[in-house]
Amino acid sequence: MKRKITEKSIELFEKKGFSQTSIQDIVDSLQVTKGTFYYYFSSKEQLLMDIHLEYITDLLGRQQQILQNDLITNKEKLKKIMTLLIDDIKDKGANGRVFFREIRHLINENIDKIKQKRTLFRLNIEKIIQDGVNNGEFRSDLRTDMVTFGILGLTNYCYNWFNPNGEVTTEQLIDTYVEMILHGIIKA
Repeated sequence: MKRKITEKSIELFEKKGFSQTSIQDIVDSLQVTKGTFYYYFSSKEQLLMDIHLEYITDLLGRQQQILQNDLITNKEKLKKIMTLLIDDIKDKGANGRVFFREIRHLINENIDKIKQKRTLFRLNIEKIIQDGVNNGEFRSDLRTDMVTFGILGLTNYCYNWFNPNGEVTTEQLIDTYVEMILHGIIKA
């Protein structure tokens, strides 16, 4: 039941927003009582924190698997992480939108916990780029932190507009972004 409450809440938060969705809306949509909700969650904010924590922890775990693969280049690691973020839209698009849009509704202590994990995700990407600079795989004249923010800006903003069932496939979007990041848009 906890999973059902979480999934239905993500759906409602995505459609109506966190502040416009009441606990009553959640329990009514599941045909359960408020007591059922409070058995699993002490508050709507705790539910939102659980959603955020689960989302970023899952991303960090999958990112870690990529980072630990010493058999691939930094370029391939970067592409795999970009693929991870864009492919995630197919499977968890609503989660991503809730994650990025609704963080402002968490209490400051919880925002800080999520931001620490988001920072770790970003620093892991920055390390890949720095390792690539150090071994000559990437240009050394660019700031690795700015490149990292650019990559995250491109990939994370996709949650707002990308339709994986639309005209552009996830593979096409990934290839476009990877090509743009690694080679730019100037005709050679």
